[in-house]
Amino acid sequence: MRTKLFHFNHRLFKIIFYLFFAPTLFFALTSVNLILGDNHITKIGTTGFTTGFLLIVIALGIIIYDSKKVRHFFYWLFITHKRQTAVISFVLAILLQIGFILLIHPGIGFDVSGVHEGLLKPNDVNIVGYFSVNPNNLGIFLMQHWFAQLFKQNSWLFFEFVTLFLVDISALFNLGSIAIIDKTRLPLALYIHAMWFITFPAIIVPYTDTWVIPFVSAYLFCYCLISQTHFPRLVKLLAMIVFGIAVSSSYFIKPSAIIPAIAIIIIELVQLLNKQRRHWLWLLLLTLTLAVSTAGSYVSINHTIKNQSYVRVYYFRAKPMIHFINMGLSGDGGYNAKDSFKMVTLIHRQDRIDYSVNSIKKRLHKMGPAGYLAFLWRKHGNNTSDGTFAWLRDGDFVPLKYSPSGHGFKRKVENFVYLYGNNVGDLRFIVQIWWCIWLALIFFGWQDNRKIVQVLRLALVGGFIFLLIFEGGRSRYLIQFLPAFLILAVLNFAATRQKLKDLFAWVH
Repeated sequence: MRTKLFHFNHRLFKIIFYLFFAPTLFFALTSVNLILGDNHITKIGTTGFTTGFLLIVIALGIIIYDSKKVRHFFYWLFITHKRQTAVISFVLAILLQIGFILLIHPGIGFDVSGVHEGLLKPNDVNIVGYFSVNPNNLGIFLMQHWFAQLFKQNSWLFFEFVTLFLVDISALFNLGSIAIIDKTRLPLALYIHAMWFITFPAIIVPYTDTWVIPFVSAYLFCYCLISQTHFPRLVKLLAMIVFGIAVSSSYFIKPSAIIPAIAIIIIELVQLLNKQRRHWLWLLLLTLTLAVSTAGSYVSINHTIKNQSYVRVYYFRAKPMIHFINMGLSGDGGYNAKDSFKMVTLIHRQDRIDYSVNSIKKRLHKMGPAGYLAFLWRKHGNNTSDGTFAWLRDGDFVPLKYSPSGHGFKRKVENFVYLYGNNVGDLRFIVQIWWCIWLALIFFGWQDNRKIVQVLRLALVGGFIFLLIFEGGRSRYLIQFLPAFLILAVLNFAATRQKLKDLFAWVH
């Protein structure tokens, strides 16, 4: 009976995953980013750069298909010597990241600016007001303050390099997880992470989305070490302690980043149904270690935040959680200026809660059941379709003064990443192609039923559901779940390749 229930639960998780992920791939493939030429929707079309890029890719494909020597060369380079080539690709991608930041390091608007300004003038009335309304950003503020004190730096350039460091540390943890699960996939993992590096301009955004992912990758790595290795139990207990600290740290930077940890707990509870010989004492010890580590680090970090003295915070002004649910029901499911303004102008906390509750009721009533389902469908598309992770789509993201103004090669790069650049449409098109490939690697791997794969699938389901309920409306919020996307793409590659071979064989 337990075994039947175990297999039923795993099939159910898989079905639920594809109910969310199939639309995700569909939305990515039909994204406005893939419109060639003039784009009447985004008003930012592609140029001759994309045309040239596509012609080169097509020509290269024809040459590889037609020429046996060229085909053998690429096989020799990327397959026979894949370890060396993959490492070189990974290192080159990091060097490109560094070059990118040296060329492009603007100040960033919206909340990123609020956090950075707090480091420069913490006693300013506007800063006090910002953190009183948004105390959820005190975690990243204190983290940035620690880096600023340690290195005696607080410039945008400095924090963009810290962001680069944290993103790349996340990649190293991901590679460690893959090495534990299947070390033969490391070259592929290096290739995929290198591609991610060079299509991820968000490394110049020192904010919670990018700063939380090393902690997510860290606790996923600890989980792999505990569940996928035969290391001594002492090592696993230490890994469980680090797991708990990483989960708590994730929570205080971006609360939704603990969703993969919740997925781990759910899968492990289901896994108990399939165990014939249970090591109860060992499981109890691991559970207690995790509980103590998580609770202890939570209390410690929470105490540090509540008792910080760098900036005054009036917690009674804080936005209630239900406000973010309310915003998630408006417009495209994202930020709503009117709702946000109400949270600032309504002094009493209960008034803010009442406003949000009443607004939720009105919006749900106006949509009705069918309208709400249609809204969720559109919102899921908004949440997941954009492979640039909403680059330049967040209000005063890169301030207007940062239109392309450099000279030479610097200006050429600025044209790709600044809102009024000539090649923003080209960037979106090329990055979108990579996002579609990335999602396809995961989608066609449905025959891969390993436990770790199920964990990562459930983590993404949790992320999708969270973004459907709370503020979303753009794919920037997926950044916190990128470790799950990246590891899944690598692990599913073999199953995807076999499935595509079978499909093409059936067609022929």
